[in-house]
Amino acid sequence: MAKQYVRWLENLGSHDVPVVGGKNASLGEMIQQLRATGIRVPEGFATTAQAYWEFLESNHLNKKIAHQLEELRKDRQELSKVGKTIRGWFYEADFPAPLAQAITQAYHQLADHIGRQNLDVAVRSSATAEDLPEASFAGQQESFLNISGEENLLDACRRCFASLFTDRAIIYRENHGFDHLKVALSAGIQRMVRSDKAGAGVMFSIDTETGFPDAVLINAAWGLGESVVQGIVDPDEYMVFKPLLKNPDYHPIIKKKIGEKALKIVYTTEGKKPTQTLDTTKKERLHPVLNDEEILTLARWATTIEDHYDLPMDIEWAKDGMTHELFIVQARPETVQSRKETSLLQTYTLKQKGEQLLSGLSIGNAIAAGKVCKLHSAAEIDRFEDNGVLVTEMTDPDWVPIMKRAAAIVTNHGGRTSHAAIVSRELGLPAVVGTGKGTEILQGGQAITVSCAEGDEGFIYEGIADFETQDISLEDIPKTKTQVMLNLAHPAGALRWWLLPSDGVGLARMEFIINNIIKIHPMALVKWNELEDPEARQKIDELTATWEDKPQYFVDTLAQGVARIAASQYPKPVIVRMSDFKTNEYAALIGGHAFEPKEPNPMLGWRGASRYYSEDYREGFALECQAIRKAREEIGLDNIIIMIPFCRTPPEADKVLEVLAENGLTRGESGLQVYVMCEIPSNIILARQFADRFDGFSIGSNDLTQLILGVDRDSNRLAPLFDEQDDAVKEMITTVIRHAHEKQRKVGLCGQAPSDYPEFAHFLVQANIDSISVNPDSFVKVKEQIAAAENEER
Repeated sequence: MAKQYVRWLENLGSHDVPVVGGKNASLGEMIQQLRATGIRVPEGFATTAQAYWEFLESNHLNKKIAHQLEELRKDRQELSKVGKTIRGWFYEADFPAPLAQAITQAYHQLADHIGRQNLDVAVRSSATAEDLPEASFAGQQESFLNISGEENLLDACRRCFASLFTDRAIIYRENHGFDHLKVALSAGIQRMVRSDKAGAGVMFSIDTETGFPDAVLINAAWGLGESVVQGIVDPDEYMVFKPLLKNPDYHPIIKKKIGEKALKIVYTTEGKKPTQTLDTTKKERLHPVLNDEEILTLARWATTIEDHYDLPMDIEWAKDGMTHELFIVQARPETVQSRKETSLLQTYTLKQKGEQLLSGLSIGNAIAAGKVCKLHSAAEIDRFEDNGVLVTEMTDPDWVPIMKRAAAIVTNHGGRTSHAAIVSRELGLPAVVGTGKGTEILQGGQAITVSCAEGDEGFIYEGIADFETQDISLEDIPKTKTQVMLNLAHPAGALRWWLLPSDGVGLARMEFIINNIIKIHPMALVKWNELEDPEARQKIDELTATWEDKPQYFVDTLAQGVARIAASQYPKPVIVRMSDFKTNEYAALIGGHAFEPKEPNPMLGWRGASRYYSEDYREGFALECQAIRKAREEIGLDNIIIMIPFCRTPPEADKVLEVLAENGLTRGESGLQVYVMCEIPSNIILARQFADRFDGFSIGSNDLTQLILGVDRDSNRLAPLFDEQDDAVKEMITTVIRHAHEKQRKVGLCGQAPSDYPEFAHFLVQANIDSISVNPDSFVKVKEQIAAAENEER
């Protein structure tokens, strides 16, 4: 008799969704099919759909529930009353004796198997229509943790059954056309993973913001994973590049952001609730929850699970603080990015914006504007005005009816896998989560713009900004013989453009990562002990708090930033320009004034190649080299090509190549290519000599025009004279292409001119240039212009 009420997880598979629901069927499938791969899933059992139906029948609930739901269809305002009434019937209901016996008997068998009396278990709800690719029931039903003893277990199962009729679950089924009385609830009972003594979180086998399929995104926090799911903490965020995971020589972690993790949820025996929320220690806030090997293990598991189901997956994991083992506690299909139309790319561009008020993690890539509606509880739904911007501490499933009416969402807390983030993606709403103080800074009725179109970071601007949207049909983009590459600077922005049929990255600007993410002058890290500026020292301490070795902060952050750009186009070439700040720009970095001279004309001063071998910057350049080596050799992105800017003479090129080799970056070794920027007349006049030293040229048309015409590119007065299409500039470009090709060297151009002037793109095609690199928003236009020029040439 027990067999029809209870099924052991190890005997379940994907075909058992009608019997034990999607969640429990998936757990059984992984135990059966993936245990040999090393993936660990906690042991347990599940009540069956038959057990649920018998519970309803023995308590005469079917007709009563149907009657209540009929009342709801007449008046949706009765939702709260209907849901509360139905759940109350469940709470008062008794288990039929055979069903209670089957559950408690299985519980004791599980305890005997594990070797613990009064075993602590997790009791999770699993609906028989949930976790399908076309319908995500995430967060609709309840889970109960740290349950021990027969009576408590039966009560938790009863409450799981009742949670099929939470207000949010009822309205979700109504909206998606599911018959309430044809959906059963299975309770999954698993041994408790003691993540309260370690950590837990969520991971996706796809980038949740861009749909980039080659990344695993992992969120982690101390204690139970509910803190991540509920969005009450700002978790650690790790990203792993999947294609390199199978190579044991590589550690393809392309992002590691340590979140504040101010709170943690742990088990307790005090009071009526099985858990309590505590403040984390300073050490916990600064320390990553997972080490590199654990990050890579979880990423490999995510990839294995995705391969098995042949679908991008949404996975919950936990680490047992007693055994230090990792476990998968839930896996279901990802239902947002995996179902998007991949032949259409929609882009948003800010044209004009007001003062920046706040920032946080961006969810999605859209922009929206509206008036602030600040709520503290989902019960305040009547106060919300349609198409307003919902601003609150955090959200849970009770907030969904409000979220559906919002134009955008802003929360104080939460990461990319929090409830607010997941639901915002499902609804297609821009959201900025983890702002820290959104409810404090933003005022009710205030007009704001929420922008998630600028990379990893989302911004809230004062007022209604001017922005435009563009739909790009990827199927209509023509193919060209001339390669069209991208100019990229922001690592987060790089993943947004993975769908574009580009030929790689023609210019990845290292300066952006240093200026906007690292923020510290490299020499201030090398010479930390000699730095006298107390304000700079304090800022450096804050930014490098999680690094024992301060220079390593620069290396790790730069390496991961470059790696994300390279991963977005892998295995296509990604040309990374070594730093090309001017002295005044370097001085603006934290601690920079102590290491930079004041020059009358920084544009023509100590910049580019001349810095790399100088004793005053040599150690700073060594950090850049270490970062490139880490990205290429440790992370494994060997599609990275180095480019040297503002290299004035062939002897200077020799010095730079020597310094590169001293830092483990020898041209030609391990396939390393080194390019040179072509932006000085000497690069063209002596092109054959430069070609003997470098593997390719990249024309920087702005600097080249400036130096050929003798026009300051930043001068408003001389702006009419600054013309990249001047015959002298064109002659120089034609010459360097000819000389480079004589030496079998490639030539590209990474300036703005092809985007601004269609005739200039035609000229470059006629000059037989190998590649043109443009900003992503100009890619389609330039590609069409090049295709037209190539057709004319035929």
